[in-house]
Amino acid sequence: MDSKTGKKILLFQGDSITDAGRIREDEENLGMGYPAFTAGELGVAYPGQYAVYNRGISGNRVVDLYARIKKDIINLHPDYLSILIGINDVWHEVGEQNGVDAEKYGRIYQMLVQEILEALPEVRIMILEPFVLKASATKEQWDIFRTETLGRAERARQVAERNGLLFIPLQERFDKAARTAPEDFWLRDGVHPTPAGHAMIKDAWMEGFRSYFR
Repeated sequence: MDSKTGKKILLFQGDSITDAGRIREDEENLGMGYPAFTAGELGVAYPGQYAVYNRGISGNRVVDLYARIKKDIINLHPDYLSILIGINDVWHEVGEQNGVDAEKYGRIYQMLVQEILEALPEVRIMILEPFVLKASATKEQWDIFRTETLGRAERARQVAERNGLLFIPLQERFDKAARTAPEDFWLRDGVHPTPAGHAMIKDAWMEGFRSYFR
């Protein structure tokens, strides 16, 4: 809890999907994606109860997030922590042979969560499922993107279950949505959400939050 304001602290962590163009010099800037959308809905539903922060960094893999665990998670003392990480662990391997394989992804994710819980035993953690659709950035290597992203998603789910954390499924939502409008209507390049895609993540997040924490 924020000692100055008495508000509960909600921290969003992840890669560019979470970063969503936030202004790094402004610690209260939430970017233009689902963290901002979620903060807006929380503010309307529960006025003045939450201080919301976004520390997502574009390009991050799970190992990058783990490397900044102290500065960007533990030191902020969140009451609620939302994590979405995994697509770059696949994408960086396809493009640069610098990804993180599924087994290591799961192992590092477990280490990340375990150390957070040891330092902040009261924190409530939400793990969001990595997702992908077939569009401009993924279509040429689609089989790899789909298979490997599903592998990371399964490891993320296992980490959530092992630690008794809330898991937010997202892939099925995007798959269903892609049957109602083209893939790039939801994820402009198969990875990064459009406003509609961010809104869908926000809806899934709020459903989970209300079901488990309110």
